[in-house]
Amino acid sequence: MLKDFAKLQTFLMVTKEKSFSKASAKLGISQPAVTQQIKFIEDYLDTKIVQRKKNGILLTKEGEDLYRIAKRLEKAIENSEKELISIINKEFTFVIGSSNAIGNYVLPNYLGEIKKRIDNEVYMNVDKSCNIIEALEDKKVDLALIESPVFKDDIIYREWIEDELVFFSNQPIKKQLTAEDLLDFDWICRDEQSHTRRLTAEVFEEIGVQCNSFNVVSVMESPTAIKEAILNSDKNAERPLVSVMSRHVIRGDVEAERLFCARIKNYKIERKFYIAYSKDRKHDAFVDNVVSYLLSLSKI
Repeated sequence: MLKDFAKLQTFLMVTKEKSFSKASAKLGISQPAVTQQIKFIEDYLDTKIVQRKKNGILLTKEGEDLYRIAKRLEKAIENSEKELISIINKEFTFVIGSSNAIGNYVLPNYLGEIKKRIDNEVYMNVDKSCNIIEALEDKKVDLALIESPVFKDDIIYREWIEDELVFFSNQPIKKQLTAEDLLDFDWICRDEQSHTRRLTAEVFEEIGVQCNSFNVVSVMESPTAIKEAILNSDKNAERPLVSVMSRHVIRGDVEAERLFCARIKNYKIERKFYIAYSKDRKHDAFVDNVVSYLLSLSKI
């Protein structure tokens, strides 16, 4: 079994997520495949390692022992991957395709470490999620990081980090907004094809609000352009200028109190960021190394 560490990786993810279904989503494989791999380990060891409970899973004593061994193996493999890459000694530019919020506001903080881990240059291409996936299929990028679910059969998708869409303005606004509050704002909206707009529209529909009821002053495609427009709008205007954005995009400005964010009362608009790569690069040492590093950042 030690020759096939993938099954132990599945076990580690099940333990971390305390759920077969959540582990399935994180690993980019089906839930039956997760169940099958755990059963294989249990059959191999001839003992039960996982107990399913209503509120998740629990490890048996043997499962806890296996977890400690698997974590040591995981660390050793991670260190070996770094040595392997130094042996390969291949000079090239690793291209990461990234959607706007990730490419402009999340990934730049980690490019230096990625470059160090693969000992090669790293280039970032920022575009819409659909265009990034097309570039991945055309082998123009080595790895994709997307914020919209653009799924294709020949690509592996791994759930990455949690994101939340929040409402924001350069004026202090109520932390919890009602449907009536939304009508008191001026709005900069995302373009109609935007995943952000679609997710927001679903919540608006649930609370009985129509976008065409808003006073929309502009429609923009770029998150950066929207943020800058609101930052530079009149802070003393009678009606606050508001839009919707990933919390990652505005986090620094909220912490500095240049922007103020809010949520719809009793709603949280959440989504996942995804790591994607071609199935034919599944065992590529460079892709594996970058993916492992990015997954270790899941608490950004």
